[in-house]
Amino acid sequence: MSETGRGAAVPSATADREIVISRTIDAPRELVFEAFTEVRHLSRWWGPEGFTTTTRAFEFHVGGEWDFVMHGPDGTDYQEWITWTEIAQPERIAMLHGESRGDPNAFESVLTFEPDGAATRIEMRAVFPTKELRDEAAEKYHAIEAGQQTLSNLAAYVTEIVQKGVEN
Repeated sequence: MSETGRGAAVPSATADREIVISRTIDAPRELVFEAFTEVRHLSRWWGPEGFTTTTRAFEFHVGGEWDFVMHGPDGTDYQEWITWTEIAQPERIAMLHGESRGDPNAFESVLTFEPDGAATRIEMRAVFPTKELRDEAAEKYHAIEAGQQTLSNLAAYVTEIVQKGVEN
């Protein structure tokens, strides 16, 4: 939503194709950002509850790719592919996310990392090519709940890192 000059909210041009999830995480922005940039971190928290991730290739730079498989708790494997389209450390990461390179149903995602005192507010905004693909992601693949669980896993992971750092 954006504001008009009179203060009335108007939907964005992509509102019917978006999923937006946010969370405040009790960790510094640089650490939360770093958790997205290195496989050693991603493999510890990426995905909804009960999922694990196997990375086949990972290059974190604009134009680089992350080729991986998410393993569901029921044994289902989900082929995934991401290419990074923008990296502004430590504020923003933009990417194209699909099942494979050239996926016509790939969606754009933007992650923003905003300081909130000593914590970080992270927002994940996914924009799908069509409303139907957005609705399918939300209904069939439970993308909203899965995204919330993923950010919960991230929060637990970076909180653990912060606590270990304090103990050392």
